[in-house]
Amino acid sequence: MRKTLMAASVMAAVASVSVYAADAQLKTDKDKSSYMVGMDVGKGLSQIKDELDISVVIQAMQAVIKGDKPALSDEEYAKVRKEFAEKLQAKQAGKAKEAAEKNKTEGDAYLAKNKTKAGVKTTASGLQYEVVTEGKGPKPKASDTVKVNYTGTKIDGTKFDASADHGGPATFPLSGVIPGWTEALQIMPVGSKYKFAIPAALAYGDHAPDPIGPNATLLFDVELVSIEKPEAAAAPAPAAPPVKK
Repeated sequence: MRKTLMAASVMAAVASVSVYAADAQLKTDKDKSSYMVGMDVGKGLSQIKDELDISVVIQAMQAVIKGDKPALSDEEYAKVRKEFAEKLQAKQAGKAKEAAEKNKTEGDAYLAKNKTKAGVKTTASGLQYEVVTEGKGPKPKASDTVKVNYTGTKIDGTKFDASADHGGPATFPLSGVIPGWTEALQIMPVGSKYKFAIPAALAYGDHAPDPIGPNATLLFDVELVSIEKPEAAAAPAPAAPPVKK
């Protein structure tokens, strides 16, 4: 929060210099550096722009730079800062709750429909899978390390990760990923390609990273390439499958 508020002040300083429009001629290194900082700060503040009156922010920035007495005392400054942080946190929490409820409803509806499709099987935990290609190799155990190719999408088709985006197959221990993956990979013989629908409770639940969102049902296309020696997972992996949070 402190960084966000400080960034607001910097943004105001940049906004007060109107000479640099979108088609500004940046002639010197100082011009370019200054403009770069303005772009950076603007991007960082885009999520709270509706909470700010930029003209007032500019006044505060100019007062501080000139050494004038600010309109807020130190005590008022601390009080307003705290209240503003709490307001933003409450607003974010409200949005997260709405998203979680929406994702849960849509995910449940997707799973209910998906399980009726031909070829889709549902385990006792609620994990759903479909065999695309059945391999002939052994099945990994929960204690094994595996190498896989995968693509992960949300139920609306939005891709949020893929091993190909990181340079190739991912190698990881099954004990170190989300429960849905730990269960799913143990179903697959080496050489198989499966499709999985993983309920939120077996994925990230309320603690999903931003590209996914809370309570999201996740879809994966997975190819189990091999079962590796445990030490293989110690080396930097070319991809980052869904790890435990």
